Amino acid sequence: MKFIDEYRDKNLIGIVSEKIHSISTKQISIMEICGGQTHTILKYKLEEFIPSNINLIHGPGCPVCVTPVEYIDRAIELSMKQDVILVSFGDMLRVPGTEKDLLSARANGADVRMVYSPLDSVKIAVDNPEKLIVFFAVGFETTAPANARAVLQAERLGLDNYFILCSHMLVPPAIEFLLSNNNIRLDGLLAAGHVCTVMGLNEYEILSGKYHIPIVAMGFEPLDIMNAIFILIKLIEENKCNVENQYSRTVLKEGNIKAQKIINKVFVKEDREWRGIGTIKDSGLKLRDEYSKYDALLNFVFENKLTKVNGVCIAGEILQGLKKPSQCISFGKECIPEHPLGAPMVSSEGACAAYFRYRRIDNCNIKCKM
Repeated sequence: MKFIDEYRDKNLIGIVSEKIHSISTKQISIMEICGGQTHTILKYKLEEFIPSNINLIHGPGCPVCVTPVEYIDRAIELSMKQDVILVSFGDMLRVPGTEKDLLSARANGADVRMVYSPLDSVKIAVDNPEKLIVFFAVGFETTAPANARAVLQAERLGLDNYFILCSHMLVPPAIEFLLSNNNIRLDGLLAAGHVCTVMGLNEYEILSGKYHIPIVAMGFEPLDIMNAIFILIKLIEENKCNVENQYSRTVLKEGNIKAQKIINKVFVKEDREWRGIGTIKDSGLKLRDEYSKYDALLNFVFENKLTKVNGVCIAGEILQGLKKPSQCISFGKECIPEHPLGAPMVSSEGACAAYFRYRRIDNCNIKCKM
């Protein structure tokens, strides 16, 4: 296949659907890790193409959603300093902190700017030597290489006004946290293809062997997802605990070695809190000591404020796959994209945002075109 339309062909999806129905006999629950894949599943109504005995659970694969409230509050505090320009990706601007979000801070006079690339934040530092530039670096392994490159670029240029507030998360430790939770029953996992593109499949093979669960690395188009579900169901039906690669056009078993090297050069693992979930061992990245002069946490003084999340929001249960967005009493009422109570309603990869956008389409009798 060469063109994107082929991966959205309803006839081809129907053929795979028939294959899934022909082999599926067990009542099972499988989790897709990536929020982008969750959006694809809901947008193209892929649940209608699989047997009712297969339960799709949405995982914590939204980096914006799992960024700790403490980091949001610190970003807001930094942005309110007169000599600081706070730089971030667009999704982060409306994620609620304890009292407000970055967009509200900007409305109150903070210099908060949106960028599409970490290197744009370096350029802002070059163009504004009288200001202190803080890049709010969030994301999984996918964005870590580019953020590491920005740090190395700042070092190469000799910048002394560039810092990053680093809230990088690592996916495999989060998966292990879920698999070790007795309250969550999973029969198979659909791994995020972009993370696997960077890091490869070795970590997933370790998890598969340790927890006796099949895992399939998958892409993001409807046909990718249907094929990955077919591969996973086949493994489950045959009682096999292998790691398979549906997204072979992008993912190599060893991953992207160059990207891994630049991550390891700039960052080191640390324990990290996941919003709504808790602290997960070795699930975050921080700057190595040799790059500490770029670490905003070490180079600014912060107020010791108590951070808290909205008590009504059940984002933590949603991110762990314990509940679905539609089970939240605030969903679509007090909590909507314009006034979110939690991060999953804000992010373009958030499960709540996906349910609001595509499940409400069903309620309005508007059909999503395949």
